[in-house]
Amino acid sequence: MAPSQEVAAATKEPSTNGNGTQAAAAPKTKTPALNERILSSITRRSVAAHPWHDLEIGPDAPTIFNCVIEIPKGSKVKYELDKKTGLIKVDRVLYSSVVYPHNYGFIPRTLCDDSDPIDVLVIMQEPVVPGCFLRAKAIGLMPMIDQGEADDKIIAVCADDPEYRHFNDIKELPPHRLAEIRRFFEDYKKNENKEVAVNDFLPSEDAYEAIQHSMDLYATYICEGLRR
Repeated sequence: MAPSQEVAAATKEPSTNGNGTQAAAAPKTKTPALNERILSSITRRSVAAHPWHDLEIGPDAPTIFNCVIEIPKGSKVKYELDKKTGLIKVDRVLYSSVVYPHNYGFIPRTLCDDSDPIDVLVIMQEPVVPGCFLRAKAIGLMPMIDQGEADDKIIAVCADDPEYRHFNDIKELPPHRLAEIRRFFEDYKKNENKEVAVNDFLPSEDAYEAIQHSMDLYATYICEGLRR
């Protein structure tokens, strides 16, 4: 189209019908409304779903429970939950020449004294992607002191892995497997000049008690928040 034609088209008077009246304009397309779920989540806390708060722990907790994996087996990258956004972020690359021996994450709707959900190490055949969740079965507790503060870990197996789902207690694992887990946590912060002490592994009953305690703390935290 020539420039003069473009100007003419731009300044063209509205069309009229046969009797001289102006023809009705074409109806405007209605802008689709925002999805109510997204809109409510923006109002609520700026994320559509938060793995710590929105994922249910499961009806069989504290024995079998859902958990969110932050760090895959074999990773030298320490991923962790960003509590504000609910996303998985890179915290750091490990300073020591070690990798995580098993998938590592947290149990949703739990709370510990350090204001984080309780940690869990999940033994299974394969690494999984950060941010996924799976069903795990608690088999023991690893009491740990990290820089002078308690930082206990639940030891679990994947409840849907045919190689490991029959394990019920940590004493059923090969001693070398436990030695590997202990050595990893004793060494992984040494090059950061941070002290970590791992105490003797405890049986599944202690793991159940620790999980239940963290569930109760979380429930108390939610109730207190609702009262404000």
